[in-house]
Amino acid sequence: MLSYRFDGGEFISPNIDNYPDGTMKIDLAPADTCQKADIRWLYENELEQMQLFFIMGSLKDRFPKAEFTLFLPYLPNARMDRVHADTEVFTLKYFARFINSMGFDKVYVLDVHSSVGAALIDRCVNISPEKYIRQAMEAAGFSFENDYLFFPDEGSMKRYSSMFNGNHVGFGIKKRDWSTGRIMGLEVEGDDPTGKNVFIIDDICAYGGTVFYSANKLKELGCADINVYFSHCENSIAKGRLFGCGMIKNIYTTNSICTLPENDILRLIEL
Repeated sequence: MLSYRFDGGEFISPNIDNYPDGTMKIDLAPADTCQKADIRWLYENELEQMQLFFIMGSLKDRFPKAEFTLFLPYLPNARMDRVHADTEVFTLKYFARFINSMGFDKVYVLDVHSSVGAALIDRCVNISPEKYIRQAMEAAGFSFENDYLFFPDEGSMKRYSSMFNGNHVGFGIKKRDWSTGRIMGLEVEGDDPTGKNVFIIDDICAYGGTVFYSANKLKELGCADINVYFSHCENSIAKGRLFGCGMIKNIYTTNSICTLPENDILRLIEL
């Protein structure tokens, strides 16, 4: 979903329709002058890339001296941050090249999945998720003194452990079937979670397999309630096992990419 604003005003959604041949007809708000235009892109699909390209072209023609910023909290293609064969398309590289072609003065992303993505995008600002994590912790009633902070793998531990100093901390080590790539289970390293409420932190969720196995092992070890935070949660989480597993009290995520309605456990944090 795209929206924009002029000189710090309210964000406006473009009026987008289609001609009979299926091509886009886009109308933007009138403005006589503009010193700074901010575009916000809460990613839903790749069609929005062309909408962004057309809108930026129009705005740059209308306001050639304006400053342009893009707020793109979820970075599409961030998982495809390397290739292993010539036949694989390095989609992140070419997506970054597309964004760079529009010449934004700043591109803001939230908790980018790979440092490669931040490096490939010109004038990229990688926003720390700490504010949103603390908001989720407060809503969950998390206590650094008494509760248990858990990172589902070593990557998330390296990413977030420097932000938070809990008294009780653990992380997961995945057991994987390397012939298929499937996660078969998970072991917990660190402090004992027995009897403690747990708060799990990770950057992105597709189906939630890693957190499912984390919750399963933590419950096996005797933990109490489990709350989870994801910076980015794809709608595909509804096809995984987290919603119906009965082990998770709340899942907190930003609205960077998730468009699901809130339910018994899903809690959306507005950016």
